Amino acid sequence: MTLPISLQSAPVTKPLSKPRFYALVPCAGFGERAATALPKQYKNVAGRSVVAHTLEALSRVSRIDQILVVLSPGDDLFEGHAPGVDAWVSRMGGDTRAQTVRNGLVALLAHGAMPHDWVLVHDAARCLVRPEWISALITACADDEVGGLLALPVSDTLKHGQGGRVESTLDRTGKWQAQTPQMFRLGLLQNALQRAGPEVTDEASAVEAMGLSPLLVRGSLENFKLTFPPDFELAERLLRTR
Repeated sequence: MTLPISLQSAPVTKPLSKPRFYALVPCAGFGERAATALPKQYKNVAGRSVVAHTLEALSRVSRIDQILVVLSPGDDLFEGHAPGVDAWVSRMGGDTRAQTVRNGLVALLAHGAMPHDWVLVHDAARCLVRPEWISALITACADDEVGGLLALPVSDTLKHGQGGRVESTLDRTGKWQAQTPQMFRLGLLQNALQRAGPEVTDEASAVEAMGLSPLLVRGSLENFKLTFPPDFELAERLLRTR
């Protein structure tokens, strides 16, 4: 039997492999506002370093295939402050967070990751993240065309200040506080960061600049980034009561 012309000439397209899930932890900063002797990710909180708590939570998410930690080129502290952590380390961090993440994406591609794989970028200093919050983000975004991030609706009144005084009150309607992880396809995120430049402060902002709308997935108030000295005291209490 002769096949119809349309079937005879139909191109054979190799199906894409099932996307994998990678966690990328930028860990090349110092955190001057934390006023710590060492980079803040290595400060001891509740018996372990901040980054060790973070990586332990990520390692408990079964759907994450591999964790990449991106360090500054001269970092000789990580192994001593995160012993026994199941993560791959790359010392190719940049001067900004965006540069560090971009370099991490290059490292992932060089080690076999594909552009359609998912990358969950998570702050090393968000050490109170829970595996179930990360899993909820993966479930919400795995079939989404864009990707998304953990975030919290803003409930407090917002003030715009200048010189230590209030200039105006801002409308909080529809405003969300961005958290991490932020989850996007590797190829999309790489393209977005290249276009956005080195000063963009989070991955979602770079994706938004391409005209796309990341999905907002409700996070938790506990998933805050340790930035100022009192944050470490609060994290200590919370981790010890878990």
